[in-house]
Amino acid sequence: MNFKDKRAVVTGALGDMGFTISEMLSKKGAKVLMLDKVNPKKKLPPRSIFCQGDITDNKFLKETINVFGKKNSGVQLLVNCAGVLWFDKDRSLMDIDLDVWDRVIDINLKGSALAARYTIPWMKMSGYGAMVHISSIQALRGDTRAQDAYGASKAGLLALSKSLAIQLAENKIRSNAILPGAILTRMQKRWTKDKALAKAVASKIPLRRIGSAIDIANATAFLLSDSASYITGTELIVDGGIMALP
Repeated sequence: MNFKDKRAVVTGALGDMGFTISEMLSKKGAKVLMLDKVNPKKKLPPRSIFCQGDITDNKFLKETINVFGKKNSGVQLLVNCAGVLWFDKDRSLMDIDLDVWDRVIDINLKGSALAARYTIPWMKMSGYGAMVHISSIQALRGDTRAQDAYGASKAGLLALSKSLAIQLAENKIRSNAILPGAILTRMQKRWTKDKALAKAVASKIPLRRIGSAIDIANATAFLLSDSASYITGTELIVDGGIMALP
C-alpha cells in the first residue's frame, strides 16, 4: 500500500485512531492535512500539516480544505475520524438533553458530511479519490445501555457513505465505512483504569482481545489503497468477531 504523491485529509486527527491513521498514511508517502479542535501534544508525522478548528464549523472546513487543495493541486484521500462518545451525557431519546443530542449529531455526522462536501470537488479535479468514514458497530444494533445520539449518528454516517459511493462511482471516487467494535483508545480510558473490566470485555470477544488503533489504521489504509480499487459502498467490520456472534 503505497500513497506516494497522494494528498489526504484526516478529521479528528489527534485522537488515537486519527493520529495512527495520519502517521501510517504519512509513512507510506502521503501528504496529510490533520484537522482537530485541540493542539497537538506530540510530534506530528512527517509530510503533515496541522490546522486547529471545530469539525462542525462550516467556514473553517471550507477554507482549510480549499487552501490545502489549491496548494497541492488536488486531494485524493479523506478519512473522517472525528467523533465523540459521551457516556455521561448520551442517553435514551426519552431522557437525553436535546442540546447534547444536537452536538453529538453535529460532530459525528454533520462534521463528516461537511468534510466530504469540501474534499470531493478536489477529488474530482484529481480524477479519482477514496474516502473512509469511521462509523461503529452500533450503527447496526441497539444497546442495553442506550446511547441513542451516538448510535443514530453512526448509522447516519454509514448511510451517507453508501449514498456517496453510488453518486461518485462515475467519478472514480470510492466511499467505504469502517465499523469498529471494542477499541482501546482514550475514548475508552475506563478499560485502561480498570484492568478487570478490560479483561471481562475481552472475554466476550471471539478473538479474546480488545482492538487497538493500529487495527483500524490497517483497515483504513487497505480501503484507501489501490488494492481495494473494486470496493465501494460497503462497510468493513473490525470488531474481533462480535457481530458474528448469535
